[in-house]
Amino acid sequence: MDFFSSFPSPVFPALAAASVMLALILLRPLLRRCSSSVHRRKPNYPPIAGTIFHQLLNLSQLADFQTDISRKYRTFRILTPFCNYVFTVDPANVEHILKTNFANYGKGSFTYDVMCDFFGDGIFAVDGEKWRHQRKLASFEFSTKVLRDSSSVVFRSTAARLAKIISNAASSNEMIEIQDLLMKSTLDSISKVGFGVELDTLSGSSEEGRTFAMAFDEASAQIVLRFFDVFWKVKRFLNIGSEAKMKKSLKSIDDFVFKLIDTKIEQLSQRKPNSWKKKTSCRDF
Repeated sequence: MDFFSSFPSPVFPALAAASVMLALILLRPLLRRCSSSVHRRKPNYPPIAGTIFHQLLNLSQLADFQTDISRKYRTFRILTPFCNYVFTVDPANVEHILKTNFANYGKGSFTYDVMCDFFGDGIFAVDGEKWRHQRKLASFEFSTKVLRDSSSVVFRSTAARLAKIISNAASSNEMIEIQDLLMKSTLDSISKVGFGVELDTLSGSSEEGRTFAMAFDEASAQIVLRFFDVFWKVKRFLNIGSEAKMKKSLKSIDDFVFKLIDTKIEQLSQRKPNSWKKKTSCRDF
């Protein structure tokens, strides 16, 4: 005999309705969680534009490779076996990283390990209190008053020489390497502002300036390569390959900067006989 046939006909619909209501009440939390998971917004990760192997294949033209991707994606990811690199050319993201929420984007121990041979404890390699100390030192040099009274004169002078070189090349239909010229103009300006010394690498009249500029350029390139070369520490330990060149470049940079420091200290000592002398690499400043 069917179980429900034993109930009077008016009672069965009431029991069925009560059962449905009870089930809905008991299942309500589960339904709410399911509904929430369906409508929950998924993380908006930047698109994947390649892997570290794509970068290695385009290492000789890495800047062009990254620029081409940036034209397609303003923010994108490059995958590596150990982590993902996020690249961005979006002004809003750049402002968020470098200004609005700067404290949340530290360089970390990995970046410091790669860069410290070249930059030491300078502002480009450190975080936290060391970074704040470096920034405070730099703020004195690049304050509004200093920029107005001194530094801006140097920058304008260097920019005028750069513009003349480009103009002459354009007039004679001569091919130039603009990245090399921009690097040299930057070095000329910073050395004049920071050390009071005219490198004049733009004109190439100074042999010491040319040697320093070449060593600085090679060391900068090697720092970039370290992010892709998992064996760079082994090469450094054995002093072979690119790391052997890096060691020579760093020595050239140190020799040049030590000479500048000694010259500056000697100049100051002539003004102040009791000035102290201390030989320190500029990368520690």
